[in-house]
Amino acid sequence: MNGVMHPWESPHFMVGGDHQSPRFNAFTIEERLASGITYPTFVRRDFYKIMFFHGDAVFHFGDESIAISGDTLLFFHPRLPYTYGEIKTDISGYCCVFTEAFFQESFRGKLDDIPLFQPGAKPVFSLEAEAIKEITTSFDKIIRELRSEYVFKFELIRSYIMELIYNAMKLAPFKNTLPETNAAARITAVFSELLERQFPVDVFSPRVLLRTPKDFAERLAIHVNYLNRAVRKETGKTTSELIFDRLISEAKGMLRHSNMNIAEISYALGFEDQAHFTTFFRKRTGMSPSAFRQV
Repeated sequence: MNGVMHPWESPHFMVGGDHQSPRFNAFTIEERLASGITYPTFVRRDFYKIMFFHGDAVFHFGDESIAISGDTLLFFHPRLPYTYGEIKTDISGYCCVFTEAFFQESFRGKLDDIPLFQPGAKPVFSLEAEAIKEITTSFDKIIRELRSEYVFKFELIRSYIMELIYNAMKLAPFKNTLPETNAAARITAVFSELLERQFPVDVFSPRVLLRTPKDFAERLAIHVNYLNRAVRKETGKTTSELIFDRLISEAKGMLRHSNMNIAEISYALGFEDQAHFTTFFRKRTGMSPSAFRQV
């Protein structure tokens, strides 16, 4: 259930900055598998990752599982908790991992403004032959430059990463990529960002403290009724429903993929005690946390 983190997951492999702030790395999956190093899976990742994966696997995004087969392009961001099932040894492909700081010198805006890295996005693309060739070429160029002595190699690498991103967006255009201009949309967007910023959680991260519409309204310096109207207008759901849905999603992921006990999960998610968490979880799923963990 809990698995291991394979070597390509570790930010400690990053290069391109000083020893205190590693920023980037790229490698083939085969060479990392050969190293044999493993890491815990369900931990807070503070880096972005793009993976070209050849083979069969099941990736678990929070409480959702996605089976992949053949050639697949996947994008991961720091606020998306994920892990995966058993990985076979006959897989292959590429990975690149990088931090926000790696793009600060050249990218206008934030990486989280890119639809592939926005909250709720689970960009998984099954590739056809033509796309496979393009993606493989981009990764080959990235790795070749990374291993070169060219003084401007990281400038080139940034352009190749953007090439991967834009090719993926061409494969499946995202809706609503342009920012809305009405007040309700802006308020809902900021509410969503505040909500997502608290996740994923683990034993080392701060507790989830914004748990009610009133908490969010105070942080946004608006009346709670105004927040509720804006959120319902934009999403069709109440503010409380969205908060509860996110807490349940995170709880399910932690129960399935972490070694934290139920009391630790209760505390991390901001509940007063385990009993309150159990009541909340049972009301919304129809089973206790311990029963869900055994499913």
